[in-house]
Amino acid sequence: MVITNNSLTEKSYKKLSIQVALNGLSFCCRDLLSGQITSFKQVDFSSFPKNYTIENALWKTILDYPELTRSYDSIVVLHENDLSTFVPKPLFDKDYKGSYLQFNTKVFETDFFATDEIEQSEMVNVYVPYVHVNNYLIDQFGTFEYNHFSTILVSKLLDHSKNQESPQLFVHVAKEHFEIVVVQNQKLLLYNSFQYKNADDFLYYLLFTAEQLHLNPESFKLFFLGDCTTENELYQKAYQYIRNTQLMEVSEVQKSNSFSAEENRKHFILFHS
Repeated sequence: MVITNNSLTEKSYKKLSIQVALNGLSFCCRDLLSGQITSFKQVDFSSFPKNYTIENALWKTILDYPELTRSYDSIVVLHENDLSTFVPKPLFDKDYKGSYLQFNTKVFETDFFATDEIEQSEMVNVYVPYVHVNNYLIDQFGTFEYNHFSTILVSKLLDHSKNQESPQLFVHVAKEHFEIVVVQNQKLLLYNSFQYKNADDFLYYLLFTAEQLHLNPESFKLFFLGDCTTENELYQKAYQYIRNTQLMEVSEVQKSNSFSAEENRKHFILFHS
């Protein structure tokens, strides 16, 4: 979805992508002529005073990073939360957006519902964006496009699954939550987001999901991406119970930047936006 105030600027041939959650944000800058990601930063809002609202945190971040005050031809804002669900396009009715979300989260009449479409898979992602974030950023940037972060994640993993006839399970790890995406030859079998406090929580949700989909831990492939390494406790737990556990290969993504494989996995969604 696009927000605009119809402001006009000269061409800069630069793109800015911002992935924002309630506890922080990350952003990257891309040269549109070369396609290369030239820089990225991650900001933890917990480093700011406790009485800061998210608007205060955004103001301080923009103040601290001059990259966020430059001119860009394209700006994308990704909303990171668990308030989303995927709906097959033939079953989607734009007049009842909230009804799709009410099965997995509490929604209110005052909520604003947005949608992203994954055209090649005929799916619609219905979600609740951070309206106060959008309202603040429109004053700063004017025109920008916004999406739910899961739209990027699922879309790219569906592409990755082309010609893979067996189900593949992907885990995207963040600090306090993780996403499970199960795909098979460009078909989405499952997407869900889970809050976790420790590795045991993580393992429970992972094995329960595999069981519900009748996936055999001895045979299905599990790929980690996001904020995770082979030394991470979550990875080590999964490795004990699932035979084919590995980090996702990101060499293709690395062609667009000079950052490490670990950084490309951690910022997989941001770098694909």
